[in-house]
Amino acid sequence: MIRWTKTESGQRGATLVEFAIGATVFLTAMFGIIEFGRALWTHNALADAARRAARYAVNQPASNPPGVKTNGLNVGPSITAIRNVAVYGDPAGGSQPMVSNLTPANLNVQYTGFGVGEGTVAVTITDYQFQFIVPIVGTTIQMPSYNTTLIGESAGTIP
Repeated sequence: MIRWTKTESGQRGATLVEFAIGATVFLTAMFGIIEFGRALWTHNALADAARRAARYAVNQPASNPPGVKTNGLNVGPSITAIRNVAVYGDPAGGSQPMVSNLTPANLNVQYTGFGVGEGTVAVTITDYQFQFIVPIVGTTIQMPSYNTTLIGESAGTIP
C-alpha cells in the first residue's frame, strides 16, 4: 500500500500546470517576435517599392506626361510600367509580386510639371493590408501610406 504524505498529494499535476503557463508565455512571445519582424520587413519593402518606382519614373526621358503620344510615339514611361516596377520589380510586369498582396491598384502615380529637371513624380502606395501568419490578435492590419517624390532627371537626353 502506498502512503502519500501531505506535501506529495498537494503537488500532483503542478508540473503540468507550470509547463502550460510557461509554454504559453514563451510561444506567445515567439509568435509576437516573428509577426513583428514580418511587419517590419513588409514596411521596409513597401517603402523601397515606392522609391524604386519613383526612381524608375524620373530616370526615363519624359518631356510630356507619361502615356501621352507625341507624333504617334509614347514619350516617357507608362503609368503601368511604373506600377509594375513597384510591384514586380520589372517594367514589363510579372506573375509574383515582390511583396505579398501588393497589387498595381495600390499605387498612385502623379506627375507635376513635365520637363527634364523641372517636374516631379510622386509614387504613393496606399491601402495595403498586412496579413498575419498566426492569427492571434486579428487577421489584417492597415499599413500606412508610403510616398516618394523625386525631381525629374535627364537619363541621358539633352534638354
